[in-house]
Amino acid sequence: MQPAKATGEFLELFLCGDVMTGRGIDQALPHPSEPTLYEPYIRDARDYVTMAEDTNGPIQRPFGYAYIWGDALAALERAAPAARIINLETSVTRSDAYWPDKGINYRMHPDNTPCLLAAGIDVCVLANNHVLDYSTSGLIETLTTLKQAGLKIAGAGETLAEARAPAVLPLPGGGRLLVFAFGTASSGIPASWAASDDSPGVERLTDLSDTTALQIQARVRCVKRPGDVVIASIHWGSNWGYEVPEEHVRFAHSLLEGGVDLVHGHSSHHPRPIEVYKNKLILYGCGDLLNDYEGITGHASFRGDLALMYFPVVDPSTGELACLRMTPMQIRRFRLGRARRSDAVWLGETLHRIGRGFGVQVDLDEGGDLVLRGFNRL
Repeated sequence: MQPAKATGEFLELFLCGDVMTGRGIDQALPHPSEPTLYEPYIRDARDYVTMAEDTNGPIQRPFGYAYIWGDALAALERAAPAARIINLETSVTRSDAYWPDKGINYRMHPDNTPCLLAAGIDVCVLANNHVLDYSTSGLIETLTTLKQAGLKIAGAGETLAEARAPAVLPLPGGGRLLVFAFGTASSGIPASWAASDDSPGVERLTDLSDTTALQIQARVRCVKRPGDVVIASIHWGSNWGYEVPEEHVRFAHSLLEGGVDLVHGHSSHHPRPIEVYKNKLILYGCGDLLNDYEGITGHASFRGDLALMYFPVVDPSTGELACLRMTPMQIRRFRLGRARRSDAVWLGETLHRIGRGFGVQVDLDEGGDLVLRGFNRL
């Protein structure tokens, strides 16, 4: 963990959506997996490298472990967040036991795990629809590999108890960051991937009912202590579209009313609306931060090449939001670069437009970051 940035009594965090370092990205890292795919149209993972090069220019291969993060590394160094949390959207395994009839299967070779360490990642959320792409054997190797690398995991495990256990990180001042992770059917997680008392899997919620929310609240209350900050990281919803289902809103509100301090939503390939509810932050969909989708056509109006790094600052004594800064990035040649100002303006205007129903307004500051307007308590 990197040293926390001094922000008075406040705590700065780094959050993002999906980080997909498998398939094409894995092929360009120093230790590529066997490239065979079982997709309807593409059968060789190296073709995704070719597509990216055809779209945005040559990619030197193999590139170093830090390459994919590009300008994000400077943004992280500047913020020096107390914790860095991603949704890791791939299995990390040598297994060839791909999940049949799924259509898309992601894996990264375990020897490429240093690409996560290059950005100082602390927590990998795994309750998503790709962590079992290479079956139970692939999941177990994923868990083992990440733990051996010193990374905390949340949302998956060899038993239901392990999948439900939060990732725990010490915080400056003596408190802890607790990250609980959940996935839903709406994000494409098969029912058979749910962990049980005696079988590996993910923490897959059967529904988003009041009963489910109350059960999570009870689990949070059992472990939360004064000074702790609790994040509920949820993989939910469709890949595309700005709409937020009403059940997502009700569920997020209920969690914040019951001890959770921040809701970290992901699954969509682009950012979805932001809400501040009772002075606590809800990110309904963070969008992808890294992927190998360059050259894939369709849904161009959503600008899936653009990404956001989220830097919320919270008061650990209350869990309330002090401010939110977002750094716009663009994915090109499997690397994050600072988005052009015109693209940052587009992202800000989009967040402003889709967030009207939640009372959210966004400004672009002089440095090119997006900030939540009217919500700076520092």
